[in-house]
Amino acid sequence: MSSFDPVDAVDTRIDPQNDLENATEPAAGPAGPSFARLGLPQPLVTALERRGIHSPFAIQATVLPDALAGRDVLGKAATGSGKTLAFGLPMLARLGLTARRGPRAPRALVLVPTRELAQQVSDNLAPLGQATGVQFATVYGGAPMHRQITQLRRGVDVVVATPGRLQDLISQGEATLAEVEVSVVDEADFMSDLGFLPVVQELLDQTRPDAQRLLFSATLDGEVDTLVRRYLTDPARHEVRRAGDDAPPAEHLAYSVAFRDKVPLTQELAARPGRTIVFARTQLGVDRLTENLQAVGIKAEAIHGGLPQSARRRALEAFTDARSPVLVATDVAARGIHVDDVSLVLHYDPPADHKTYLHRSGRTARAGAAGVVVSLLLPDQVGQAKRRFRQAKVDPQVSRVRPGDAPIAELVASGVPVEPVERPARESRRPHGGPAGRRPRRDGERPRRSPDGERSRRDGDRPRRPYGDRDRFRGPGERGGRPDRPAPARD
Repeated sequence: MSSFDPVDAVDTRIDPQNDLENATEPAAGPAGPSFARLGLPQPLVTALERRGIHSPFAIQATVLPDALAGRDVLGKAATGSGKTLAFGLPMLARLGLTARRGPRAPRALVLVPTRELAQQVSDNLAPLGQATGVQFATVYGGAPMHRQITQLRRGVDVVVATPGRLQDLISQGEATLAEVEVSVVDEADFMSDLGFLPVVQELLDQTRPDAQRLLFSATLDGEVDTLVRRYLTDPARHEVRRAGDDAPPAEHLAYSVAFRDKVPLTQELAARPGRTIVFARTQLGVDRLTENLQAVGIKAEAIHGGLPQSARRRALEAFTDARSPVLVATDVAARGIHVDDVSLVLHYDPPADHKTYLHRSGRTARAGAAGVVVSLLLPDQVGQAKRRFRQAKVDPQVSRVRPGDAPIAELVASGVPVEPVERPARESRRPHGGPAGRRPRRDGERPRRSPDGERSRRDGDRPRRPYGDRDRFRGPGERGGRPDRPAPARD
């Protein structure tokens, strides 16, 4: 594979009100290239300016000319470098030229590894799509499938999806990729780590042979290189390098601890002022650790693949708003969380490899801010952890600590509080008119139940018998009975 033409970029703070993606500093100042000079249509330029985005970031400035010209693009850039706009803007520009209405098959596909990334991409690009008449749909597991089917039947232009759920909908005949003319694969190396690339290949095989391909990945080895060679034709190659790409610009600390001290130490560190992300290896471990933190009065939320999407979104919102400044997560969040001012990342369980260590650690020290990464290691994990640190190009000194020791106390004291933000209450979606916002009953309809649970009756209606006289509990095996069933497993 030929070498890249790297572009240097420097992290800077982005206004949270306009945080399309925690990204690097614009590639040029006021005298540098603007979106309009790069060839972006004026409706999209205006939409960006309304959101406070006036100059392209480094990866956008290099990718946009080739992508707008219709070339395949291979981008090597870490999370937080501005990739969403780099592939989203040329996609919107192309689809906006021939915007359609009514039932229609999607003409663009964006594949991402996690639900959070799917929702983030849609949240960032869908408002810009309104400027060109481009409609979005998100497709991922853990959310009601019937809603996604309804969206697809109504007609959309862009599908942002995780591979598994999209494959399910295609197998049911509810989705087709036959008209896709732009396909994007984001975080390809992470999808490779999760074992998604065979499904990704099946999905890309169903798109148009002449479709434009845009692939972004932090690394381009192994299966990712196979994907590049198979689907990209003479791609334009672009890379953005930032100081600290090999190792996040954070302070890395490692402590050897006794097993009985892991939870007390975690409680001390989680009580530190500021936002903290704690990584555990398993879903059960996340749930137990979250309960332990909550039991001592720490506002903590859990996020992992076993939770429904609504619960994951609520947890992420509470963490983003600092109403719950501690988030306990499995590795599903290592690339799916883009939150400013995470001051501490705590490896409660060591990651599987150095790549995961870097991705976890990259949740802090973002946009030029300071951050601390702490690893809690059992004595038999120290040797393997040191090898992992060398591969990640960090060199923390491993020291033995117990709860209350001076290094932990100093770390706790160095935290910076964040002010919680209260979100406005969601308005009810029920229409007005009648009890609880429902419309009045029309003649001939069955009577509704009254607010106290009894069915409303007109004069002369036969009164209902009390529940206990009419029916009784029947155990499993009796007529009318039903055994308790466990809740169905979620994606």
